[in-house]
Amino acid sequence: MTARLARRILIASATTVAAAVALAGCYLIPVPDQSAAPHRSPTPITDGVAEDLLPFYQQTLDWIDCGGDFDCTTVTAPLDWSDPEAGTIDLSVIRHAATDGDPLGSLLTNPGGPGASGVDLVRDSMGFMVGQPLQENYDVIGFDPRGVGESTAVTCLDAAGMDSFVFDIPPGQRRSAEWDAFVVEQQKTFAAACEQNSDGILPFITTENAAQDMDLLRAVLGDEKLNYLGYSYGTFLGATYAKHYPDRVGRLVLDGAIDPSLSGLDVSTQQAIGFENALRAYMASCVGQSDCPFSGSVDEAMGDLAILLASVDRDPIRNSDGRMLGADSLVTAIVTALYAQESWPYLTQALTDALQGDASTAFSLADSYYNRQDGEYLDNSTEAFLTYNCMDYPADETDADRAASAAAIAQQAPTIAPYWEGVDLCEVWPYAPTGVREPITAAGAEPIVVIGTTGDPATPYDWSVALADQLESGVLITRVGEGHTGYNKGNACVDDAVEAYFIDGIVPPDGLVCE
Repeated sequence: MTARLARRILIASATTVAAAVALAGCYLIPVPDQSAAPHRSPTPITDGVAEDLLPFYQQTLDWIDCGGDFDCTTVTAPLDWSDPEAGTIDLSVIRHAATDGDPLGSLLTNPGGPGASGVDLVRDSMGFMVGQPLQENYDVIGFDPRGVGESTAVTCLDAAGMDSFVFDIPPGQRRSAEWDAFVVEQQKTFAAACEQNSDGILPFITTENAAQDMDLLRAVLGDEKLNYLGYSYGTFLGATYAKHYPDRVGRLVLDGAIDPSLSGLDVSTQQAIGFENALRAYMASCVGQSDCPFSGSVDEAMGDLAILLASVDRDPIRNSDGRMLGADSLVTAIVTALYAQESWPYLTQALTDALQGDASTAFSLADSYYNRQDGEYLDNSTEAFLTYNCMDYPADETDADRAASAAAIAQQAPTIAPYWEGVDLCEVWPYAPTGVREPITAAGAEPIVVIGTTGDPATPYDWSVALADQLESGVLITRVGEGHTGYNKGNACVDDAVEAYFIDGIVPPDGLVCE
């Protein structure tokens, strides 16, 4: 992702991983069985609900068949949980009924982002996110959080406007006054369009509100406690839920965790280093292979890649559709492929093509990150991503903080450092952030399982360690390997532990290491 777009935060999702793997030809979307989905509407759980919230918690859901073995519904939530009479929003929900008798309950899922559609991933690629044993024993629930997808959504620019915002290359030298002025004007245009086209919802698109939405979903689905599987950003959403409702925590798995105590600047710094390390792991695998466009040692290969990035930064490559591949878009392509080790061959092809003046493969990877296809954006994930980040992360960095971050990135992530930092969109966002960054303990919650992958570039392993330590009942599983997130990625040790926890209530030993 282009660093100039976001508040120096790059948290993607299981959706990004799925897209990257699909591009590499290693992932097939499962075909659902065509059995009829039951349209059960359990009795809502309203114990302990405040009187002014009862109209929301007492909803009876109207389920409709939405294809295959899925049924869908819409849940109405308060726009502002602190003022339930201030308006409402809609939450889109999809259900895959348990295939093996009576379900243990509902299993809510979130693929990350923020901004990824849980409805789309469950409907189109459920097998990527949820293993077969969980599909058999739980009603698997996908939902679009507020601001996202088929829920009441953030709306900003049309496809042409998004192309300009995401891919246009500013005039002048990188980070010159001319460059930065162009970017600022783009960001002002984007922010103004979001405000104009989103019908007043922007200040309420926060993780705090989304976590309260999730308790509403739990209740209207008829579950006394929340069972939840969250990836990447979804771990922050799940941890925030546990902070507010520790007594309603059932079985929670937080995979590829975010450390909720880190500032936006800390997140950015550590991610830059994480992606540099993942890139070095890729290069170690690439060099020596017959199709690798680089040779020599890893350091030599990284140096050659730095030369390539500097080259396209000076002289972008024209794609067949007219878009120009500069360093920012090439970094986006590289980052996308690093989410899943299975997509490394596709990265090799993209870099080989770029060295030969062909931008098509790199743009295919970048397009998968933004969920762009044939010139259209299939969802609003980018708009929602930026909205959540601008509202969730306080702008409290000092000049000294920024200087320290830049120095750390330059030293530990020298290849991507020139393209990581940029002008902050959130400085021109129409609303001040309301989120806080602090440790989450969720005192009194039942055991919460946290999964960290040692080579995870997007959510570095240390973040999972930190979250598991913060949570009073946190239990850490370590997957030794590369790529983003750990469950359902082919490691039987991780999969067995997660599924035994969800199905049988067997809490894995804290510190379990899966190689």
